[in-house]
Amino acid sequence: MSTAPTVELQPRRDTAASVRTEIVLVFLVSLGFSGLTSLVSLIETQIKAARAQIGLSQVQVAVAAPRSSVDVIDLVRQLLVVVQQLAWASLGIYLLWRAGVDLSARLGLNLRRPWRDLAAGVGLAAVIGIPGLFLYLLARSLDLSLTVVGSSLTDTWWRLPVSVLLAVGNGLLEELLVVGYLLTRLEHLRVRPWVAILLAALLRGSYHLYQGYGGFVGNALMGLVFGYVFLRWRRIWPLVVAHSLIDIVVFVGYPLLHGHVSWL
Repeated sequence: MSTAPTVELQPRRDTAASVRTEIVLVFLVSLGFSGLTSLVSLIETQIKAARAQIGLSQVQVAVAAPRSSVDVIDLVRQLLVVVQQLAWASLGIYLLWRAGVDLSARLGLNLRRPWRDLAAGVGLAAVIGIPGLFLYLLARSLDLSLTVVGSSLTDTWWRLPVSVLLAVGNGLLEELLVVGYLLTRLEHLRVRPWVAILLAALLRGSYHLYQGYGGFVGNALMGLVFGYVFLRWRRIWPLVVAHSLIDIVVFVGYPLLHGHVSWL
């Protein structure tokens, strides 16, 4: 009985073309595709608003929304979203590891200074979150933004823990993929730092276009700050903490404050 020949795997070295192809493919199956669908969503919203003769600010859009009218199915689908977030984030980090990147040195993916990372993340959340709220209110008053509903999840027993999971998933996905992965890969292509930061920021803004032009500008500005901070600190955890905290406030705080403050 003959045995199958041993398959010898020949490692391939990265080239500029292969890195560019990798970046395109990674984002076509993840947040880049989300950016395209978000743009289509905004165009559709504008068409519908024009037909109804109303402004963008009179249209509501939910960030965290139900995915089924059946409670248990909605729970499962929300958890699957978290799985997808973690899978996309892990894909970028895995590809960097396969490329030989020292994840600890280049991205700060270690737990050597947890309290400093946590404190820095809280500070970043305040720096980004408070001005971001005023920017949103300004954009809505100028009719450049939809009315963003932080969460329209059903008032059920799992809303709080799932909201936190979704927020942390967002933080991990966007910061590991758009900052950690993309900026590192653009460095490999010898893209100038300010150009790389700008490209990552525009990508971040693109998949928030469903919220209106204000959502695009606000998140792009957030991307500029986060990109600069990452290249200065080489620590990804403060960004993850900051992003997660901002989203937790939005997802958990909105249902609690809605109807009690005039601007929600």
